[in-house]
Amino acid sequence: MSPSAHRVTSVTSGTPAGGLPGAARPAGAARAAGPGRGAGPPGLPAAGRCLVMGVVNVTPDSFSDGGAWFGAEAAIARGRQLAAQGADIVDVGGESTRPGAQRITAEEELRRVIPVITGLAGEDVPVSVDTMRAEVAAVAVDAGAGLVNDVSGGLADPDMPRLVAQAGVPYVVMHWRGHSHQMQERAVYADVVGEVCEELRRRIDAVIAEGVDPSMIVVDPGLGFAKQPEHNWALLVNLDRLAGLGGPGHAFPVLVGASRKRFLGRLLAAPDGTPRPFAGCDDATVAVTALAAAAGAWCARVHEVPGNADAVRVAEAWRSAALEAR
Repeated sequence: MSPSAHRVTSVTSGTPAGGLPGAARPAGAARAAGPGRGAGPPGLPAAGRCLVMGVVNVTPDSFSDGGAWFGAEAAIARGRQLAAQGADIVDVGGESTRPGAQRITAEEELRRVIPVITGLAGEDVPVSVDTMRAEVAAVAVDAGAGLVNDVSGGLADPDMPRLVAQAGVPYVVMHWRGHSHQMQERAVYADVVGEVCEELRRRIDAVIAEGVDPSMIVVDPGLGFAKQPEHNWALLVNLDRLAGLGGPGHAFPVLVGASRKRFLGRLLAAPDGTPRPFAGCDDATVAVTALAAAAGAWCARVHEVPGNADAVRVAEAWRSAALEAR
């Protein structure tokens, strides 16, 4: 089928009222049991529930754990630990994307991530690579990465969609408005859900036009990337709008990355307004994971796995009970 036959339909603007999964909906509405979850791309784990993606940042400067796993041996051990704790996928990244971060060279990124991906894939751990560079993605896929997680959605490197298409691996297309040093200046929206959906729709059309199979696409709202706290919450309660970008009959799988993000720290601030430290937001992350999974998210990307692995199982039991009660 030609790429144009897969072109996704335009979205309408206007953010519907949000709430907890199933809340504030007409009696009998489909949302009552949570929207249908987009089927995951072929070649990745299929668990009949929201997946858990554990994060390994092989960086000295990532926002919450920079330096903790900086070095191949430490990073491989951390990835192995996350898998043993219940991570379905381990996401390996070598370049910080925290607000204000400066870019590193491709050579340095390769030096950081390839030994880790090779080591984990050699132990049959499902691995994804978190990179914006086609050059890095190509070597990572050869080393055993089964998914490319591109926070720029192909905007940072125009060669990325073609590389992913040729490699035939799943591809995360995230909403993005610019590199870390400038992204928060662009967190301006009249209708965040409508605008994010429309910008993602254009990116999806673009990568399909470059040959990416629609069944290989995962969408990500880009929580914290050019988003203020209120924008993140609005997107979280509208995950079905993102999944629905595939049009009738095809729901895109949705990846949610809320773990330890600043909007959680601000929500949980001390009485004097001091934001909660990043590592102190892990319980809040578990809560968001449970709600997102109940709302139909395909995967939750997290720094600490055990509580989130429990949360996705609770959410799936909730969804199943709600379906039976309809």
